Amino acid sequence: MQAPVQDAITVAEEQEKWLADAMALVQHHAFFMHRALDANNLRDALKFSAQMLSELRTSKLSPQKYYELYMRTFDELRKLEIFFKDETKRGRTNADLYELVQHAGNILPRLYLLCTVASVYIKSKEAPAKDILKDLVEMSRGVQHPVRGLFLRSYLSQISRDKLPDIGSEYEGRLVSLRNTYIKSGDAVSAKLLHCKFSRLQGPAREKERREKERRELRDLVGKNLHVLSQLEGVDLDMYKDVVLPRVLEQVVNCKDEIAQYYLMDCIIQVFPDDYHLQTLETLLGACPQLQPTVDVKTVMSQLMERLSNYAASSSEVLPDLLHVEAFAKLSSAVVKVIEAQPDMPLVGAVSLHVALLTFTLRVHVDRLDYVDQVLGACVKKLEGKGKVKDSKATKQIVALLSAPLEKYNDVVTVLRLTNYSKVMEHLDYETNKVMAVVIIQSIMKNNTSISSSEKVDALFELLKELIKDSEGAPSMDEIDEDDFMEEQNLVARLVHMLVNKDHEEMFKILTTARKHFGQGGPKRLKFTLPPLIFAALKLVRCLQGHDAGDEALVSPKKIFQFLHQTVEALSTVPAPELALRLYLQCAEAASDCSLEPVAYEFFTQAFLLYEEEIADSRAQVTAMQLIIGTLQRTYVFGVENRDTLTHKATGYSAKLLKKPDQCRAVYACSHLFWLEEDGGTQDGERVLLCLKRALRIANAAQQMSSVTRGSSGPLTLFVEILNKYLYYFEKGIPQVTSNLIQGLLELIGTELQSENTAQDRAVDAFFASTRRYIQFQKQKGDDLAERYSSIQVVSPP
Repeated sequence: MQAPVQDAITVAEEQEKWLADAMALVQHHAFFMHRALDANNLRDALKFSAQMLSELRTSKLSPQKYYELYMRTFDELRKLEIFFKDETKRGRTNADLYELVQHAGNILPRLYLLCTVASVYIKSKEAPAKDILKDLVEMSRGVQHPVRGLFLRSYLSQISRDKLPDIGSEYEGRLVSLRNTYIKSGDAVSAKLLHCKFSRLQGPAREKERREKERRELRDLVGKNLHVLSQLEGVDLDMYKDVVLPRVLEQVVNCKDEIAQYYLMDCIIQVFPDDYHLQTLETLLGACPQLQPTVDVKTVMSQLMERLSNYAASSSEVLPDLLHVEAFAKLSSAVVKVIEAQPDMPLVGAVSLHVALLTFTLRVHVDRLDYVDQVLGACVKKLEGKGKVKDSKATKQIVALLSAPLEKYNDVVTVLRLTNYSKVMEHLDYETNKVMAVVIIQSIMKNNTSISSSEKVDALFELLKELIKDSEGAPSMDEIDEDDFMEEQNLVARLVHMLVNKDHEEMFKILTTARKHFGQGGPKRLKFTLPPLIFAALKLVRCLQGHDAGDEALVSPKKIFQFLHQTVEALSTVPAPELALRLYLQCAEAASDCSLEPVAYEFFTQAFLLYEEEIADSRAQVTAMQLIIGTLQRTYVFGVENRDTLTHKATGYSAKLLKKPDQCRAVYACSHLFWLEEDGGTQDGERVLLCLKRALRIANAAQQMSSVTRGSSGPLTLFVEILNKYLYYFEKGIPQVTSNLIQGLLELIGTELQSENTAQDRAVDAFFASTRRYIQFQKQKGDDLAERYSSIQVVSPP
């Protein structure tokens, strides 16, 4: 297991040693070259410079290490170039220097020296620059070693960069043809040398990692040549379109090496101007399907589309050019062709291409929904027959594809117009589909988007179906995390409040459509999703209140209440009877406000049925009775018969609660049902007093029971509470509630407090003391009430 690591260390150490040795020799020869230069000794300067350059003939170094050696010698050659310039000033001709350096024994040092002299020779104009550069280009072909040849060509590119025929330069008229020769031959040689080197970098599998590393290092050399080429002003659009790009792409396609092809395509995209890419888009894209199947084409095309979209964003004048060249159509076609040309392309690659195309479309053609839908449709075709995508990376890209329109438009309503959006979502697995549904709802909430038609609601809920109902492949309810489930359903519940339309008929259609979808959600979901729907319907009823809508109208209070009855009934059949009871009472109160007595009575009847049949917990019964009594107190629509029936049921159930204190409090609360101060409300003092006396009897029974279990003072609080109810009705002026009754109750409470069977309770004492102070205060006010209170004697207990 240690052998590969040891081998790698050995190779690295060897490379460092060889580089150090070569660097030392370069430094040694450069030292003597400098001495010769300082002494103006041309012969020795050439001798030692050739010896220094001979170190570049090594084949031991990797491209990366060779590059370091090359840069060291490059610096020294710059000093030699300055010396050559000075030699011409001292009377020596450039022709003599050009002839003299050719006496170097080895071809590689000779060519480096020739290039260095040529740099000075061309500037002197002593000979046609065309002939000199053509001569150098031809001779550079003599170096067949891939690495050495590529670096030599890089040096030639660098020293001749300012001599090539840039527009407006002094060399323009004389070197136009040379420019074409340089471009055609130079990049062909570079690409062929690169391919040759890559071919030689084949070998045993155990050396694969080292070979791959060298190949990645080597590609940088060719990239340099392309970069130099792109910097030439003379390489205008016509030259690029007719000569440069076709020639380079030809070599890229013929190279057949995946690393080289990817890197060269990337270089082309990065180094040449955006407008060049725009005008040659079809040519550049045409090479993509011809690349090796293992080339990362998706990244290449993504970078191209990103550059073009950034270019379009930089100026409003670019968009007409994009439309003129039909960039979207060409990019769409290229994506399809690349996918077809690589049948083994992983799904993640194909989807990534569509993500890149969609990103380009949303940035450049944001108003063209048909383009966006076309991209989604192309992705759907690729996903056909694959069912739910299992690959996590591909799934992530599909989510990115679906999220892009949401983030760009910030409007789900716009997204709903994309017919292929839901088709793409169909291919997400259950969990990811839920995540995407949550993202959609969050987008609606964040942007306060109103869904204003039943058709849009239907389309939206189809997208959210994994949150709204159980589907095939979904885990059972027992397997779902309860907290996550509640969070998701609460989010769906919030969504209901975004279903809004001022038109009453359309709003009712929206509610009906939502109810249809929610009805498929199963018992556990209904208690989250139906209540907000019910309140939305109640809000619509309030809007219709006072409007004269006949039974034949498309929407009327009666029809809405029918809808409400059916919806609440669905809740009453699942384990949420307490919630259903509350909603029945809400509906009853709304029906009362709409003066629909039969409807209100029906809702109360359903509430009582739920109480009887479904609510068994004693605490829940107490809460339910409080709600029923409170709601019944606020309804004024009932006639005498219906009200008597309902109040009789309320008082009867109150007296049957499990615990005596609960019975007592519920019964005296029922007294309010018989004294309503609003116009037309019931005012029956006899029945009020009957409720109070019944509550007092229950309290007395509770007190007697507590006396058996000595030390309990809890029931005594009930007497004080009932006393306060007596005082309330006494101030309302009910004839049946007299001062004598209040006086008797005061004395009863005082006696009970002094009983040795009653345990001391500071809370009760404080409550009773506060009540006595209130009575005393009323007696001293000096108004009409004071006269009524005057006959009540408040005696403090000893």
